[in-house]
Formats: sequence, C-alpha cells, structure tokens
Amino acid sequence: MSTKTMQAFCYDRYGGGAAALKKVEIPVPVPKKGEILAKVEAVSVNPVDCRIQNGIMRPFLPKFPCVPLSDVAGEVVSVGAGVDDFKQGDKIVSLLNFTTGGGLAEYTVAPTSQTAKRPPEVSAVEAASLPIAAGTAFKALEAVGTKFDGTGKPFNALVTAASGGVGQFAVQLAKLGGLHVTATCGARNIDLVKSLGADEVLDYRTPEGKTLKSPSGRKYDAVVHCTVGIAWSVFEKNLSEKGKVIDLTPGFSSIVTSALKKITFSKKQLVPFLPKIGSKDLEFLVGLVKDGKLKPVIDSVHSFDEAPEAWAKSMEGHATGKIIIEVEK
Repeated sequence: MSTKTMQAFCYDRYGGGAAALKKVEIPVPVPKKGEILAKVEAVSVNPVDCRIQNGIMRPFLPKFPCVPLSDVAGEVVSVGAGVDDFKQGDKIVSLLNFTTGGGLAEYTVAPTSQTAKRPPEVSAVEAASLPIAAGTAFKALEAVGTKFDGTGKPFNALVTAASGGVGQFAVQLAKLGGLHVTATCGARNIDLVKSLGADEVLDYRTPEGKTLKSPSGRKYDAVVHCTVGIAWSVFEKNLSEKGKVIDLTPGFSSIVTSALKKITFSKKQLVPFLPKIGSKDLEFLVGLVKDGKLKPVIDSVHSFDEAPEAWAKSMEGHATGKIIIEVEK
C-alpha cells in the first residue's frame, strides 16, 4: 500500500535563515494516542522559531530535517486512540510542541491536550495567531494575579514591545483584567497601541521611553517584558514595593538576576518565564475573539509558497502583530 504524502517546508541544518527553507514531499504523519491529524489551514511564525533554527537549543534540538512552526489552525482529518473530544471535520486551533514544530505543512499531528475547537466566527488566520503569543501573554498576566472575571483588584502594569506578537495581546488582556496599562513601542505604532486600550504609551527610542517612567508617575506592580536589552536597574527604579518583571525572553543575565533577588529576599522580583499553555487556555482565548473582546493584530498574511518571505520578515524583528502563512484558503 502506498504511503500518502504531503508538501511541507523544512530545513536540514542550523542557520541559513529563510534561504534554508526548502519545499519537500514527505509522508503524512499518523496520529498516536491522544493526538489528532489536522489539515492545516493557517500557521503563524514566532520569533522563537527563528531562534531555534539559529541554534539556541544546539546540539539537542531540533532534529533534522525540521518542519518548523507550532501555532496551527485547521480541520480534523482523523483521530488517534483514546480521542473522544474531537472528530473528523472539527475546526481547531492547536499548539504543537515548539521544539519539534511540524506546522509548516499540509497536514500535522497535534496533541489534544493543547488543542481547542474553533467556532465559525473565528477565522483560521485569527486562530493561528493565538497559541504562543496570546497564550504567553495570558499566562504571564495570570502569574501576576490578573483576574479576568471581574473579581480582581486593579493595579499598574507595563507592557514592553506592545506592538509585537505577544505585546499586542498583553495590552488587550491586561485591560480586560481591569489594569492600568503603560506600554512601549516605536513611534509609528503609538496610535495602534492606544487603540488596543493602553492608557499611556512611551516611544522606546526617546529619552523618556528609555527610562520607562510612567507619564502619570505611577509605579508598576507588574511588567510583561516582551523584548530584550533593558537592564534590571531600569526596571527596578520604576517598580512598586513588591513589583514583578515577568521576563518572556530570559537570557543568562536574567536568570542570574532572578536568583540574586531570591537569595537577598528582595521584594522586587525578576521572573524568567516559560508558560505552559493548554487546551483550556486556548478555549478561553478563542472565546474572547469570538465575542469581539480580543482582536488579533495581523502584520501580514502570506501564501504557502511565500513561507520563506514570511520567515525573513519575522527575522527582521519589526513586525506589527502576527505574521501568518495560509496553507490552504
């Protein structure tokens, strides 16, 4: 019996950028226990995808050849053993294992533990924008005590890189949680970030923006830090007595600073953050989009054959919102 094949993009070595992505014909994967096989409709590119290609997990991951990308929207084709919550024809959104990917293909297998059904009111492009970016923003805000049911106490939050993939969701979700939001972005995106609900917006290139000081003089109880290159000393002087910085792109210095703050019993904390995003989180986020309470900002939409262009755009690092590849319209 012949094996069914599909088209996919993959790379077979570290580095190389967009030019290393090659279109290939490979077997359609088979869902295992607790998995579904989905026909991919749309997938999004995240900065971590490019960093994995560049070797941040060398020599352990990825396994070559690597079919990248992990934020997927599509339709269930078949289900593996023990799967009762999904059936053929269901529209879904899923977060694949970001270290192994598999999304930049016509078909992919996805764990049901990180998959949610997608209502018709939410497009494949919108859904594909959610898993890592909105999921990370949601879990970061949860980690600092934000409540989304109206029972939480309002506090002051700072969101850095607020026009990026995670930042745009963090601003909207923080406002849904009743927070006062100060945000940073480039000058060209100030109006956009204000339209997302930010109470104050700083141009990060200006002297005022580089200090992160709130225009209204507020101290931040929480920071959702979505970028790199800002020293702890800059954050520290702007934090409230028990303020926390949730670092979504932690490096070695971040981890060292975090450890030192714990050892010295500092009330102000730097928290390197790696979220665990599950199906319930995706259900919640999809529901917000369905109800018009969360609006994904889409930087650009590319065809499947334009995947290398989408990859290159992500590597440039200046996208406003999410970069999406439509595998099948």
